[in-house]
Amino acid sequence: MSTPLYEQVSVGDDLPAIAKPPLTRATLALFAGASADHNPVHIDIDAARDAGLPDVIGHGMLTMAYVAQVLTGWVPPSAIRSYSVRFVAPTRIGNALTCTGAVVAKDLGPDGAVRIALQAVDQFGDVKVRGEAEVLLARRDTI
Repeated sequence: MSTPLYEQVSVGDDLPAIAKPPLTRATLALFAGASADHNPVHIDIDAARDAGLPDVIGHGMLTMAYVAQVLTGWVPPSAIRSYSVRFVAPTRIGNALTCTGAVVAKDLGPDGAVRIALQAVDQFGDVKVRGEAEVLLARRDTI
């Protein structure tokens, strides 16, 4: 990974997109075990239906982690100053997400910060997560 310099990025630049395979029950079971998030709506179809859902839904934190990979594929984790998301719609079994990011602001101060808009959409174009991050990029005159 070659981290861009502050001077090399412009507002409107897209970060490399991340495409994820369709969400499966196995992925949810593995994530539940790894995260210790065993909320039944993510792994038990009967509990999901009792909650008014047609089937289990993906963990919000799993989708958030997928979106974060857009950032960590562009800059090292140490360059991420802040990261937040808003969950827009549940991710369902079979949804294949594409996670994207774009530079939306520069000149956030003398330290080389840029603001990134992020999102995850499924194969139908439905937005599942929207987010933003602030990352620090080295300036040419400081390296």
